[in-house]
Amino acid sequence: MPGELLVLAATSAPPPPVQTMFPPLAIGFFGLGVGYLIYGPQELLGFPRRSPEVDRTTGLWGIWMPGFMQALTGVLLFVALSWFGLFSMQRTLYMAALAFTAYGVHWFVIGRARYLGSDPRPNGLMAVPFAIISVLGIVVFFSAGDWAVGILFIGLTLIYVTDFFASLGLWGASLFERALGAVRILTGLWLMYLTWATVLDLALGRSVPT
Repeated sequence: MPGELLVLAATSAPPPPVQTMFPPLAIGFFGLGVGYLIYGPQELLGFPRRSPEVDRTTGLWGIWMPGFMQALTGVLLFVALSWFGLFSMQRTLYMAALAFTAYGVHWFVIGRARYLGSDPRPNGLMAVPFAIISVLGIVVFFSAGDWAVGILFIGLTLIYVTDFFASLGLWGASLFERALGAVRILTGLWLMYLTWATVLDLALGRSVPT
C-alpha cells in the first residue's frame, strides 16, 4: 500500500518545466540595430536630409524594426518565463524581457512621431526613465558576467543621455544630436555583432566571444 501511494504520487506530480536553448534574442538585437543604423547617420551626418517624405520613411522603419521586433521579443520572453517556466535557469532574461518590451513600445512612439512630424521635445523627458532602465541593465548584466550585453546597455545609456539634451533643444543641442547619431551608429554595429554571435551560437554551436 505505501509503495502504491508513492507510485501514485510520482505519476501525479506535475512534470518539470521544459527548458529550451533558443531564446528569441536575435530578433530584438537585429531590429534595434537596424533602427540605430537608419537614424544614426541622419543625426550625425545629416544624410539623408530631413524632409516630410524622408521622415515618413524613417518613421515607418522605426515603428517596425526597433519597435515591433523588440516588442515581439519582449512579449515572447515574458510569456516563456511567466507562463511556461522556460529559461528559468537564465535569470538575466527577465531583464532582457523588460528592456525589449519597454524599448520596443517606445520605438512605436518615436517612429510614429517622426512619421507625423511631431514635436520631439517630449522625447527628452522620455529619455530620463529610459536612461535609468539602461543603467539597471548595466548592473544586471555585468553582475552576471555577461559583458557583451553589458556593453550594449552602456551604449543605450549614452544614447538616452545625449537624447535628453538633443530633444529638448537646450544649449548645444546640435552638438548633442551629432553625438547621439555617433553613439547610435556604434551601438547599432555592436547589435549586429550580438546578432551574429547569438545566431552562430544557437544555430551552429560556434562559440563567439560574448
